[in-house]
Amino acid sequence: MSMRPIAVDLFAGAGGMTLGFEQAGFDVLAAVEIDPIHCATHEYNFPFWTVLCRSVTDITGEEIRRLSAIGDRDIDVVFGGPPCQGFSLIGKRSLDDSRNTLVFHFLRLILELKPKFFVMENVKGMTIGKHRQFIQEIIDEFWKCDYVVKENYQVLNAAYYGVPQNRERLFLMGCRKDFDLPNYPQPITKPKSKKLENSNLFNLPNSPTVRDAIEDLPEVNSYSELKQKDWVRADYGKPSNYASKLRGLSHVQEDYSYQRNYDFRLLTSSLRTKHTPETIERFARTPQGKTEPISRFYKLSLDGLCNTLRAGTASNHGAFTSPRPIHPFTPRCITVREAARLHSYPDWFRFHATKWHGFRQIGNSVPPLLAKAIASEIITVLNINPSKPEELIILKNESLLLSQMSKAAKYYQVDSHIIEPRKRTKKNNSLIKNYGDRDCF
Repeated sequence: MSMRPIAVDLFAGAGGMTLGFEQAGFDVLAAVEIDPIHCATHEYNFPFWTVLCRSVTDITGEEIRRLSAIGDRDIDVVFGGPPCQGFSLIGKRSLDDSRNTLVFHFLRLILELKPKFFVMENVKGMTIGKHRQFIQEIIDEFWKCDYVVKENYQVLNAAYYGVPQNRERLFLMGCRKDFDLPNYPQPITKPKSKKLENSNLFNLPNSPTVRDAIEDLPEVNSYSELKQKDWVRADYGKPSNYASKLRGLSHVQEDYSYQRNYDFRLLTSSLRTKHTPETIERFARTPQGKTEPISRFYKLSLDGLCNTLRAGTASNHGAFTSPRPIHPFTPRCITVREAARLHSYPDWFRFHATKWHGFRQIGNSVPPLLAKAIASEIITVLNINPSKPEELIILKNESLLLSQMSKAAKYYQVDSHIIEPRKRTKKNNSLIKNYGDRDCF
């Protein structure tokens, strides 16, 4: 493979940020992820790089180098989104809070790997109230260790970077003192439904809409096979410019990712959801752009943006599915593939065949086009002119997308309880009974 700037993805999940950085021109030679299911999905989509099924708490920078193709090369960027949960009382540093162990280890691995740049992603709420003190603690720690950090950190909305979804995330960017800090990316699209205070945005094209993202996709209810499996050969409609790019039918400007060998007739990640007749009737009565009052599911508006797609809870916190949007003109919840389109994943990218895992993988991830915008700014500072690789990648190990936790854990030679299994309780069962649509498998 051609020599490209190299990166490491911590808390990699299924690979949303990995893909965005690849599209910008990086080789993400190592991805660290604790969940074997996510690791399997990551390996399927990026078979030419290394995924390490490990917790960041028990892996070292030296191991990441040794177990991947990095070796002793100078790493260009390390990125990831460590969960931040604990905020201490006055007099105690938040970094010392045991609930923020993952943030501490993110910082530790940056200092061990010594990349030229790093990017830390987190929720918008980190910028509010006492959370800001915690961010300042993180910035101070980096400064002590010879890293310069952009102190005027920004929250970026994916809708301003070509994604048909209203999704805001904090990005903290830093670099070694021998480099210049990258800029935050300038918006390339604007949501037409928002009031624009910045006159520089007026002349931007509108963000793609829900219609642009999913209208060409085949209706899953027309394919009985999708009751049993998550793929079928199907008839697509006429795509928008946005959909055409995700289908691989048109050229994407400044996309430096490896080309995947993909059958354009396939509709994947589209297992159907069972709804009761009563649920279908409620969904049908709900106007577009409104919330269905019983399930509290939002019904997508064809000419608007998708609401923020969320992941739900992990298995050790009840394994509840976050509310899934209702399709704008079919009375059902959207499919994993439709969610992927709304998140800017290309159609060749596949998710775990179980809907709960698939939606969680999307909801936990940074939209690739947003990650690409960040990564492109780092490419600029590195003064690199990336090129499109000539290699054609064949994605063929579909068994990785079908593995249950025990099988995936065995494959990666880790404890099958590395992610604490779901615990059924009377409270859980009551919630499932009352809100069955939230637990669709």
